[in-house]
Amino acid sequence: MAKDPSKTEKATPKRESKAREKGSVPRSQELPKLTVLVAGLLTVRYTMGTINEQMQEVFRTFLGGRLDFGGTTDDVAALMWSLSAKLAIMLLPLLLVMAVVAFVTQRIQVGEIWRPKIFEPDFSNIINPMRGLQRLLISTQTFVNLGKQVAMAFAISLVPYLILRKRFNEFLPLFYQSVDTIALFLLQNGFDMVLYTLLPMFVIAILDVWYTRWDFAENLKMTKDEVKDEQKQAYGDPHIKQQQKKKMMEVMQRRMLQDVPKADVVITNPTHIACALRYNPTESPAPMLLAKGADFMAEKIKDIAKEHKVPIRENKPLAQALYKNVEIGQVIPEDLYQAVASILAQLDKFRRFNRPR
Repeated sequence: MAKDPSKTEKATPKRESKAREKGSVPRSQELPKLTVLVAGLLTVRYTMGTINEQMQEVFRTFLGGRLDFGGTTDDVAALMWSLSAKLAIMLLPLLLVMAVVAFVTQRIQVGEIWRPKIFEPDFSNIINPMRGLQRLLISTQTFVNLGKQVAMAFAISLVPYLILRKRFNEFLPLFYQSVDTIALFLLQNGFDMVLYTLLPMFVIAILDVWYTRWDFAENLKMTKDEVKDEQKQAYGDPHIKQQQKKKMMEVMQRRMLQDVPKADVVITNPTHIACALRYNPTESPAPMLLAKGADFMAEKIKDIAKEHKVPIRENKPLAQALYKNVEIGQVIPEDLYQAVASILAQLDKFRRFNRPR
């Protein structure tokens, strides 16, 4: 099916999150096959001695012509239990490692994904069977999957054929060899078949990972109008607005507190309000409010002022007037000039007309 040419924009995080909630994530089908095969091959390689011993026991049991085998029910049961134990010793480590590697590979690919919507049935293909058939038979994904399977089948069948053809003359002499030699020959050839099959499988898996992620991103693309609508919804969300406002307030408070050490005086309520003022004729024609706060913030302003030896003066009416009528970064209004000037005049630095910076 042709993709919508109007969808030219990369998917937003919100769209990707919605897709993930539905269980839609980029997941390669070939990568787990490769990692499981590599893990199984390494496990066989390092447990080959144990497997060889157990295979020899199996060959001796079934090909050695046991004369003491009576064929009774107890003899058959004992034989089956013995065979099961040997198979378990050979196969359980291999199966356990392959299962763990398969789980880890899938977890790395998709991360943590456990959503109730994954288990919700999809009746769209039942309601519209033609749509389901179209997706199954006439889609790029179908042809890509078919191509991968054909390439994988070709690689898996070609490598054993070439190895068996090369070593065909070695099969007949096995008739005269010992059980140890036969078991070792089978294990070695099986190991070589898997080893040489890994190279084409590795190439196919890497291409599949790339294609899967590219195709997933392409299918999630949005139109310009969809991106605009989502942005409008996001900006119109009261919760998001509240979060943005909170972050802005935090930034403003941090900047405000950083300016407190620059103040010439802090005027308090005495406990509920604190306002930090600075007067520098080269910066502004009147004293400027650097910081203000109530309750907890007022205590923070006073603590910083004490730490940096900024004078603190108690003046309840002035503190309330500054807090209510003056914004941070603004100069004080004319009706407060006299009250502020009287406090500044009491400060040692202004009495001496010496204002070091």
